[in-house]
Amino acid sequence: MTAVSPDAGRIWTAARGPLLIGVIILFAAIVITLLRGGGEGGSLDPRSYRPEGSHAVAALLEQNGVRVELTDDPSAVDGATLFVPRPNLIDPERLEDLSKRAAATVLLAPAPGMRQVEVDTRQPNCPLAAKAGPATLGGLVYNGEERCYDSTLVRTGTVTTIGFGAIFTNRDLDEEGNAALALTLLGQHERLVWYVPSAADRSQQKEFTDLIPDGWKFAAWQLGIAAVVIALWRARRLGRVVTERLPVVVRAAETVEGRARLYRRSHASAHAASVLRQATRDRLAPLLGLPVGEDQTAEVARRTSRSAERVRTLLYSQEPVDDRGLVALADELDAVENEVRNG
Repeated sequence: MTAVSPDAGRIWTAARGPLLIGVIILFAAIVITLLRGGGEGGSLDPRSYRPEGSHAVAALLEQNGVRVELTDDPSAVDGATLFVPRPNLIDPERLEDLSKRAAATVLLAPAPGMRQVEVDTRQPNCPLAAKAGPATLGGLVYNGEERCYDSTLVRTGTVTTIGFGAIFTNRDLDEEGNAALALTLLGQHERLVWYVPSAADRSQQKEFTDLIPDGWKFAAWQLGIAAVVIALWRARRLGRVVTERLPVVVRAAETVEGRARLYRRSHASAHAASVLRQATRDRLAPLLGLPVGEDQTAEVARRTSRSAERVRTLLYSQEPVDDRGLVALADELDAVENEVRNG
């Protein structure tokens, strides 16, 4: 009979194709990540030339005598304009302290707003942005001392809040009066501190579970309770274990043969040898008048023509055997048992 279970060679042959594909995908992902990580900028980054970046507005500010300082630790904001593109990632107390120290502060879409409106070309309707004219604004609406563009840009004291950041991007800077408005807001002083949140600031973000709607959490609790109730209901129906007669009669020889095939399929010759030795010792114990588990070496050697060392090796050896050795072992164990039985 030929073994049908897969060996190491077959497993490697079947798995090397998908494994090679996975390694190639992983290598490509690492290369792409390194290439992208080596570049500069992203959304609203003054170093980025991408459509969502802000290199163009930073260049205009530099041309107009404003020094742009990109930092993740704005310790020196005194006398400068502080621009925070992602204020929701910063601890509110830290942001408030920086705003008090800065000469002017511009916050982009901080939460919470009063409501949300569509992004569109809007009229300023306020002295603050009169020179800039119409601009692309929308997003969040706020309340403030001075309100412009349908309250999507407001100013309270030295803090200006804007509901949408299209006017700062390379893609929309040349639309309408976006460039003029961006220069008006960010060019109020000779220094502009462009604050990109650090890892410590990002730690203030909410956990993933905080972002899940309460309705979903309630539904999950309901499903969990329902699963527990169903499990208890089904468990009560199981009752006590009941023994039943087999519907067919299975011959002992078939059972032995089936188990032997399982041993052979799994290459468990050593385990099969151990089972044969144990079975022989169990049958010899009453014949020798010894309790089960007691060493039978001396008594078997006395009743047979074999030496004590040979009997011990035969009955108690743990050495692995192959299929041919297993057959020889079975024959010799039968011979020893017959000699003891007939001796």
